[in-house]
Amino acid sequence: MQKINKSTLILGASTNPERYSYKAFYQLKAASHTVFAMGFRTGVLEDTLIHTAHQSAWENVDTVTLYLGPSRQELYYDYLIKLKPRRVIFNPGTENEKFERLLKEAGIETEQACTIVLLATNQY
Repeated sequence: MQKINKSTLILGASTNPERYSYKAFYQLKAASHTVFAMGFRTGVLEDTLIHTAHQSAWENVDTVTLYLGPSRQELYYDYLIKLKPRRVIFNPGTENEKFERLLKEAGIETEQACTIVLLATNQY
């Protein structure tokens, strides 16, 4: 069975190896997914630039995986709704009922899960 490349935006990307967003980046790449990165500080993960501003060039993003706490997510509500990913994964610690409701109203699936676990168990 061939795996499907799910282009993924990591929101809350970091160059700190201790961060789960960092670990998720490398696991997504190892699983041959296209990965985009956005965070509060610029940096580079492998060959991927971490952007600090919204990018209009990213198209057909299948999944957004959140690594930002609810208090930092509001800056991205409109951007992510306009991006129209198929789904948004709320990793542990990022759960946000208000944002989930807005996403669902816009026709975007939400999932409270751990991206790393989803990848490790072939459920991504």
